[in-house]
Amino acid sequence: MAAKILIVEDEPQMRRAVGAGLRANGFDISMAARGEEALDMIPLSRPTVVLLDLSLPGIDGLDVARQLREWSTLPIIVLSARGDERDKVAALDLGADDYLTKPFGMDELLARIRVALRHSAHVTDTADPVVTDGSLRVDLARRVVSLAGEEVHLTPTEYDLLRELIANAGKVMTHLLLLNRVWGPTSADETQYLRTYINPLRKKIEEDPAHPSRIVNEPGIGYRYLRNDG
Repeated sequence: MAAKILIVEDEPQMRRAVGAGLRANGFDISMAARGEEALDMIPLSRPTVVLLDLSLPGIDGLDVARQLREWSTLPIIVLSARGDERDKVAALDLGADDYLTKPFGMDELLARIRVALRHSAHVTDTADPVVTDGSLRVDLARRVVSLAGEEVHLTPTEYDLLRELIANAGKVMTHLLLLNRVWGPTSADETQYLRTYINPLRKKIEEDPAHPSRIVNEPGIGYRYLRNDG
């Protein structure tokens, strides 16, 4: 069954262009021009992914993301002409999974949708306590990590950071989200904590730490864990 994509965009030309490109690639498309309309449609049409513009009439995209996250883990990819990092961070902190700045290419959008779909599939499979990602194996129940069959010794903080990234694989995790979840809300401004722990963690779980393929930077925003298991 084709994945259902809801496009929330007030510009008719952009709606038509994105919709046509996605239909041509086999997706089932629905559209909304206003935030209120999108929030009404989502429980009825049950889309697989939401493509969300930020600059909407009435309820803007940030409010849509905030309200949707109160009851749903549905993947949200923000599409916006707002290129300021503060807007990206605000959307991601409110629960968006990814962010594309207009103009963007259809190939890039399709790639982001595929990542969102994979993340959504893994989220629904949280009963499995063992995560296997290529040569990396993480036993969440026993807190045991191994790479290519050899046990990797992580500090408690390194493990908590890895667990949080893996649990949100494919999703951009902002500095604020990671700091809150790993170190607690009182550490919200301590971004140096992340730099202090990310580099040693990469050295332990990456085949080539100088060119990381699992924990990748989102400059000025945070980090994203990319699965290498296909």
